Amino acid sequence: MREVDPELVITFGPDHYNGFFYDTMPPFCLGLGAFGLGDYGTPTGELDVPSELAEELAGYVQGEGWTSPCRVGWVSTTAPSSRSTSSSAGRHPPDDPRLRQRCRRPFVPMSRIRALGEAIGRWAAGRPERILLIASGGLSHDPPVPRWATAPGGPRGPARRAQPDARGAGRARAARRRHRACLRRGRGRHQDLNPEWDREFMRICAAQDTAAFDAYEAGEMAAEAGNSSHEVRGWVAAFSALGATGRYEVGYEYYRPIRHFIAGFGVMTARREDTPR
Repeated sequence: MREVDPELVITFGPDHYNGFFYDTMPPFCLGLGAFGLGDYGTPTGELDVPSELAEELAGYVQGEGWTSPCRVGWVSTTAPSSRSTSSSAGRHPPDDPRLRQRCRRPFVPMSRIRALGEAIGRWAAGRPERILLIASGGLSHDPPVPRWATAPGGPRGPARRAQPDARGAGRARAARRRHRACLRRGRGRHQDLNPEWDREFMRICAAQDTAAFDAYEAGEMAAEAGNSSHEVRGWVAAFSALGATGRYEVGYEYYRPIRHFIAGFGVMTARREDTPR
């Protein structure tokens, strides 16, 4: 953050049942405002979202044929803000968070995720600000979260109805703690991580070959990398957005499968090749 010194940040991240539920769940949401929940020690309170720019972005993508619901969104740890990533930079550039509920069925094709990212990238390319894209989510993981088809009774309610007090997030954290305990005892019932899948996904991102993600099918992703591997759609959108502005190069890459945390963890940084150093 200090090196880039962005004037605007666009974030891509999952909603995790904090703002949307099965009773009203659009495939995409552009946040005209955002509020930090403070889970996992992240910032709380209203975030600095430039609503006029957010509305301009919404108008741009709608002009390209998209119907993008606009509303105030909830920003959680997996949809990071500049406040949660720039504490050492001494300043917090405004966020234009694009919050997308993307890890629950039914899924839109990955080609649409790529096309949406490219549309956002074309908008960003026409802006005078220094813009930073941040994506969060994934990689391979299969945590114990509510699933509509297989979790009748209690779990359906939290997934279907809004809970303004974010109790659903607390239940999810409790479920993850139980799952980690099962793994330590060797009794984990959920799908294991897939480091090979994760590394191949990151390789495609680094190669600026995001069109290859069009072949990723939802059922195959779940079978190979877990039901929550669909969170990588945030990566696909962000790298597609960056690629739409020109050729890019990866400056840093790290990956580690951490079974205790129920996820494959990866970090990548990239910038346009013509970006001044």
